[in-house]
Amino acid sequence: MSTPSQAPPASRPAGSRFAVIGNPENRRVSLFADAVRAAGLPGPRVVAWRDVLRDGGADFAPDEIVRVDSPGENPEVDRLLRGTTDPTRVEGSARWYARFTTALHTLRGGIRLDDPDDLAVLFDKRACHGVLDAAGVPVPVSPTSGPAGAPVRGWDDVRALMREHRMPRLFVKLAHGSSASGVLAVESGGGGRIRATTSVELAPDGTLHNSLRVRRYDSERDIAAIVDALAPDGLHLERWVPKASQRGRAADLRVVVVAGRATHAVVRTSRTPLTNLHLGGTRGDLATARHAVGGAGGRWTDVLEVCERAASCFPRTLCVGVDLLPAIGWRRAFVGEVNAFGDLLPRLTGLPGSGAEGMDTYAAQVTAALREPAPSGPLDPYRTGTSHA
Repeated sequence: MSTPSQAPPASRPAGSRFAVIGNPENRRVSLFADAVRAAGLPGPRVVAWRDVLRDGGADFAPDEIVRVDSPGENPEVDRLLRGTTDPTRVEGSARWYARFTTALHTLRGGIRLDDPDDLAVLFDKRACHGVLDAAGVPVPVSPTSGPAGAPVRGWDDVRALMREHRMPRLFVKLAHGSSASGVLAVESGGGGRIRATTSVELAPDGTLHNSLRVRRYDSERDIAAIVDALAPDGLHLERWVPKASQRGRAADLRVVVVAGRATHAVVRTSRTPLTNLHLGGTRGDLATARHAVGGAGGRWTDVLEVCERAASCFPRTLCVGVDLLPAIGWRRAFVGEVNAFGDLLPRLTGLPGSGAEGMDTYAAQVTAALREPAPSGPLDPYRTGTSHA
């Protein structure tokens, strides 16, 4: 891992320029701007999400290469999207999703690196799981995925689906959640025992708040109260895949795929079922994970290929982050989620042989965006108004 990351000089015409829709103060925008300047181009024009939401959209010049970045980590933008003044509140993700996807269609012109239809699927876990499953990508079993998925109106439905699909251990997720918000890892046992591990804090007044502390609930009444409060925003259920371990800690991988190729990967480990780094997860050792895959009779290239297959389901979006769940023994792996904004891995440089050696995730994307497009390549950045097959 090294700090410098330099994108090659631009191969598009000298007039090419970038624009980014994001929160100007956010490090995501800063890191992307650094990568653009490192490629020998002027810094990107930054269009603030608050302005897009207040003004009813934004316009881009025909030669502007437009990146959509996360609207997160800004209280004013969060209020405009979710309708709450408390950024810790978990509820409101369905409203956030409706307003976010509507806003994507108010961006006009430019050469777009992210497709609104792709993003709409990526931010609906039920739809995304269904698309991956239909494409033959290995995913955990789910009774709620795809257009024919079972509805979840509350805890009683969760309990019924657990029995019907023989899932004593499962993950309950907000359909439109991110960063583990509203995720519960639920385990049932003999005698009606039930336990949920989550970062959700249930306040005395019944409201739900995101917390940086992972906690366990052993009272079914509390678990039911949380699920019932989350259900109006939409819920997705997945069978709990027992993960492989590294140094006694549960392990999974975040793999960044740029223009169809796995370019960066990081191992995340945790003593809880939630491996998110902001919840106390730590980076594991990638070389050890590769060795474990080989020792189990697998090939590392096959692991990366699973992630590339998942990314290929979203061919009009330049970059996604794939959460890969290696099962115990490292012999099999499942795609847990595909993230539209899963590239925030500061100082992580590209995988050997990926074409992104020495580059961080942002430099790799700038390089791919500047590359002369093939005549009809499905992964090429697209101009608004083109058809979406």
